Amino acid sequence: MPRPAPARPVRAAVPAPPTAGGGPYDRPGLPLDQEKLLAARLHAVKVRPYLAAALFALHVVEDRSVPTMAVDAHWRCYVSPGFVARTPVEELAGVWVHEVSHLLRDHHARGERYAREHEGHGPGGRSGRGSSPTGSRERLRRNIAADFEINDDIYGDGLPRPAGAVHPSMLRLPEGLLMEEYLRTASLSALTAELAWLDCGSGADGQARPWELGPDGAHGLSRRVAEGIRGRPGHAPEGWRRWAEEAFHPPQPWRQLLGAAVRSATGAPGAGEDHSYRRPSRRSAGVPGALLPSLRRKPPRVCVVIDTSGSVSDAELGSALLEVAAISRAVGGRRDLVSVISCDAAAGVAVPLCRAENIALVGGGGTDLRSGFTRALRSRPDVIVALTDGQTPWPSTQPPCRTVVGLFPRPAHAVDEEDPDYVPDTPPPWARVVTIG
Repeated sequence: MPRPAPARPVRAAVPAPPTAGGGPYDRPGLPLDQEKLLAARLHAVKVRPYLAAALFALHVVEDRSVPTMAVDAHWRCYVSPGFVARTPVEELAGVWVHEVSHLLRDHHARGERYAREHEGHGPGGRSGRGSSPTGSRERLRRNIAADFEINDDIYGDGLPRPAGAVHPSMLRLPEGLLMEEYLRTASLSALTAELAWLDCGSGADGQARPWELGPDGAHGLSRRVAEGIRGRPGHAPEGWRRWAEEAFHPPQPWRQLLGAAVRSATGAPGAGEDHSYRRPSRRSAGVPGALLPSLRRKPPRVCVVIDTSGSVSDAELGSALLEVAAISRAVGGRRDLVSVISCDAAAGVAVPLCRAENIALVGGGGTDLRSGFTRALRSRPDVIVALTDGQTPWPSTQPPCRTVVGLFPRPAHAVDEEDPDYVPDTPPPWARVVTIG
């Protein structure tokens, strides 16, 4: 799907805040109209039957501090009595579908990942930024982008668009993109100041709210919903069908992914190829009197660089040796073409692979895999495989061969006691990255 160019800030037609909202809009003592709220849910089930299991899984919690309706990551739906009292049933049904869509699209986990990777902190981290003005703006940006993703799949066909609903056309953006694409490619500054009332809860962006009750709650039914959509694909919009396919796709084991990445690199055009006169080229017939070499594929040479720094555990080193054996099988069992380099702050000698269990891994100091890559390139390999925890500087230029990086998982924030501000570099874009474990 083509991505749009970064949007220029425009003066958007911002929806007015719903006067039926909670907090200051709620009359003291106003009871929650449960009958109207549940009737709206039944209407939502009638017009969106493929979401029935998820809609009925939501547990209603009355709360006057919620602006409208909101969900947490534990399938609770927090409801303002004033919002329910003043909103028509058909629009209320759309809000039900809107809130459950946040949970089904996993916006809480995706929002946390985006905050860690692009905002420098987690939504619920100890930095305290989640409650600061900057943290509130970032939270609102994620909420707006998540709404952009789902609102084009929700309204119409029996669900009227509420007056306060946001949509990509407000910023002249295309429909059908993901939350992360809207966050990366669009400036939402024209909206955040005037949509401060918008709050769909932690289920929309991953940041906990003061009114939420914690982890004890209803459980998600994403797989059952996906089964319903796949069973009747003609009844669901394209966005929901795409989500169902992704939700139903089983996770692939990391060892298979690593082996596939190595095989892909070694089997790519140019890998392990060289000219040979053992069999003349067929093009020699077109050049009388000349003998042209043919291009022959040779078994690929693989160099494995193992991170042996102090941050890598003995168990992970043992796992690395198992991966070396698996890599030799991925290239046809030619152990003589696989070499291993131990590397912490300095690279060791490249050891040819005879038996993986006899390789001595030496290290225990700091980490700098750049020396390991330099040592590996001396043997002119077709593929370099780096097994590391990722807490290392990377080469500034792309090696002349294909690169696969196997990452040992680490917490989002790695702490360096000597340098608290240290942030490890992510693997370079020219490397194929597979998480181990």
